[in-house]
Amino acid sequence: MSSRSITVTINGEAVTREVEDRTLLVHFVREDAALTGTHIGCDTTSCGACTVLLEGVAVKSCTAFAVQAHGKSVETIEGMADADGTLHPLQEGFWEKHGLQCGYCTPGMIMSAKHLLEKNPNPTEEEIRWGISGNLCRCTGYNKIVEAIQYAAEKINSQSAENVGRNEDEAAAQQEVTP
Repeated sequence: MSSRSITVTINGEAVTREVEDRTLLVHFVREDAALTGTHIGCDTTSCGACTVLLEGVAVKSCTAFAVQAHGKSVETIEGMADADGTLHPLQEGFWEKHGLQCGYCTPGMIMSAKHLLEKNPNPTEEEIRWGISGNLCRCTGYNKIVEAIQYAAEKINSQSAENVGRNEDEAAAQQEVTP
């Protein structure tokens, strides 16, 4: 079996391992990086439970080889919360709006939703449903998941507006000080 050394930056941390060429990215994340939040649901790209962000794009890690991620960045559900444990607005939204039941699909749903919100910060309900259409939930009717994503979009947008206002205030104050 052919193998090679790869380095993948996962959630900001470089992970270097010797892997077989046929090792799937989902197995590299779960077994080599010991990040088990990324779930294995079907191994056929049908369910989306294994969704991660590869270079900022949502991919189903059960159909990507780990060697394809060599030299690239991967973000998993474990990388969503702040270092102090503060939940990302998507995680908070799933909690507050009851967007999960058994939780098996949740990491993949959240990663797909993050990709969607980075491309479209103010999606319609229909755009949200399309954005998560590659992810299956066997427990909910998706309504609560959509509400959770809407909640997160509103929170992210309000935080962005606050930051813009704060930056404008800081710039104005600096101009007042600078002759």
